[in-house]
Amino acid sequence: MEKEFETKGYDSSIVYVYKEYPDAHHGRCDNCDYTLFKSSVRDGVFLRECRRCGMKKSI
Repeated sequence: MEKEFETKGYDSSIVYVYKEYPDAHHGRCDNCDYTLFKSSVRDGVFLRECRRCGMKKSI
């Protein structure tokens, strides 16, 4: 059973661009401040997704 966590209101259905939205705290999710990510590469684009809230950034 996952505990509730506070988010900062970022829309997790949008892929944010790192150049426009750099990390507020290096290596942490801007939305929920979590440190674990799922990473994938598709069509030469590195995509990082937070394992807790699902926020995505293309790096």
